[in-house]
Amino acid sequence: MLDQEYLDRQTLEKCVKTAYQWPDSILVAKDGDKVVGFTGYGACRDEDLPGAGEVVAIYILKEYYGKKVGYALMRAALEKLSDYPRIALWVLKGNERAIRFYEKCGFRFDGAEKPIKLGKEVTECRMVLTF
Repeated sequence: MLDQEYLDRQTLEKCVKTAYQWPDSILVAKDGDKVVGFTGYGACRDEDLPGAGEVVAIYILKEYYGKKVGYALMRAALEKLSDYPRIALWVLKGNERAIRFYEKCGFRFDGAEKPIKLGKEVTECRMVLTF
């Protein structure tokens, strides 16, 4: 879904640097000493959703798909965000696997979309979970 040139420029060092921007808001899933996934969370950055929380990122190594790692991370993030009456997240348009996962977690599209440049311009769609 993303431009291969963009993906090729993503290094481990860049990912570590990004993760350390939110050290108090990152949850990590490990298999022994191996990091197999993570999620970032916090207050929603969208001005039109005041008082909401946000799942900023959730990534799982492909070889751990189907092993409930994503669900465990999502549950843990939602627990951390439990004081918020609703939680938002952004997903790439057409990322059907992620969309199905988020829908199973109770998220629904609210109609908000925005372009984002990830090598090439792609569209993100917002999903919201309301308690």
